Amino acid sequence: MRDTTAADDSAAPPEETELTARLCVEILTYLREENPPIGHRLTERALAEQLRVSRSPVRNALRQLHRDGFIERTASGRYLVARSGAGITTAHIDPPEDEVYLRIAADRLDGLLPDRINKSTLLKRYDLTRTQLDLLLLRISNEGWIAPLPGYGWTFLPVLTSLESYRSSYRFRLLIEPAGILEPTFRVDREAIERRRAEQRQLVEDGLTSVSGAQLFDLNSRFHETLAECTNNDFFVEGLARVNRLRRLIEYRQALVPERAVVRCREHVELADLLLAGDLTAASAFLHRHLTTVGVEKSGPDTPPEGTG
Repeated sequence: MRDTTAADDSAAPPEETELTARLCVEILTYLREENPPIGHRLTERALAEQLRVSRSPVRNALRQLHRDGFIERTASGRYLVARSGAGITTAHIDPPEDEVYLRIAADRLDGLLPDRINKSTLLKRYDLTRTQLDLLLLRISNEGWIAPLPGYGWTFLPVLTSLESYRSSYRFRLLIEPAGILEPTFRVDREAIERRRAEQRQLVEDGLTSVSGAQLFDLNSRFHETLAECTNNDFFVEGLARVNRLRRLIEYRQALVPERAVVRCREHVELADLLLAGDLTAASAFLHRHLTTVGVEKSGPDTPPEGTG
């Protein structure tokens, strides 16, 4: 009879995968801190009570930790501790570092990963445990550039991969973002803009020393998407959010050096000040200049196709 515990569980729903990954981390933390002896029995009931969940997700987590080699499974189905607490490091518990995430992003941009892929391939290529991979896939799925396939495996979703498409994304943003501020439905959400201003001000003050490239992209995208939300128009909001999902990967490659990125964050603060002062006309013009110059700085000037004026 086929051992389904060893099968690739790529078909699990995202919410189930997220819970399994979280429980794996909590069980590993318990094993590391409490250090029960090797051979100590782990029961679904006790762990479910300790972690305040039902037994079914605990069972899924134990199966995964068995596949990762942290616990043993007897012929009768009992789970036993297979490693001492000292043999479980923070690397096993913490989510994968940005380095692995960026390697996957770069490999996808370079065409080294196929459109459809399974967990086994990713586990071998990036030397991850299943728990680490689940956390990574959940992050990428939430960012919108991978999705689980019905039945088995994962599929990478379309993203911008060429400099030409990247420039086109800025042309689109130039059309909708400054115009959105001048829409009759635009209302300054002072609380939200003040939060975004504080985030950008912090980036300026610490010189981007405390954030990764992925975190910087999220913070800057959040700033622009907050302005889109002030239009109270779902088409502006969804249009910009989709462009940001598509450009995420190539943005890592086209990112500015920290000194120039700080200048752009400072411009975000200035833009927020104009909005909070109620000068929407000046804010729209400022945003147009900001997008124009940062687009050129990252990808060079637009060049018309051959044969056009």
